[in-house]
Amino acid sequence: MTYLEFLDKLTSYKEVDFANFQRRLIFTKYEILGIRTPILRKLAKEYKEYFKDIFAFPNEYYEVVFIKLILVSAFQYKEFLTYLEECVALMDNWALCDCFKSKCIKKHREEFLPVLENLFERGGEYEQRYPLVVLLSEYVEEKYFFKLENFIRRADTKPYYVHMATAWLLAEILVKEYKFGIKLLKKRLTDEKTHNKAIQKAVESYRLTQEQKEFLRSLKIK
Repeated sequence: MTYLEFLDKLTSYKEVDFANFQRRLIFTKYEILGIRTPILRKLAKEYKEYFKDIFAFPNEYYEVVFIKLILVSAFQYKEFLTYLEECVALMDNWALCDCFKSKCIKKHREEFLPVLENLFERGGEYEQRYPLVVLLSEYVEEKYFFKLENFIRRADTKPYYVHMATAWLLAEILVKEYKFGIKLLKKRLTDEKTHNKAIQKAVESYRLTQEQKEFLRSLKIK
């Protein structure tokens, strides 16, 4: 399959109005065609046997990069690792970062933690956001409390999408492990803005009681 053949297929699904809508939400260097996510996921399944061709295609379009990430996320752990750094390097917006969820991580959480640590230490906006997003989806349990606290404490929340991911992780901890989350808030591990955003996001959850939400509001930094 050639790049032009692949683009012809993609452009048959593009929607101009949807592309304009996405450009207001997703700030990216890639061109946006305007193809809905369920269609992109369907195309990724349809073309998975052409992975090597697709991964070699130019990174001109958001949708092409999205499909690359979806294809890699479906790999078994060892193969997934061989492409991980290149995939993270392709991320320049929250949507590409947050779509990159691999089921193989669940069975390899211990050995994947040093990989996340290595990415996080590099300090780039998405080299930090990606580990934080993985932590909130795979590691929010007592076994990993020390690691969660350590990542939150070190997050550079000046970049907007690291700030939001850190707040999201804190909020998820509050929802799933409320007592531990309260301890973290009382330690004030983050800047004021991220601290308060985490409380806001947790309070929006239906999984906390009204009493818990009122107490959280009392912990806001004014």
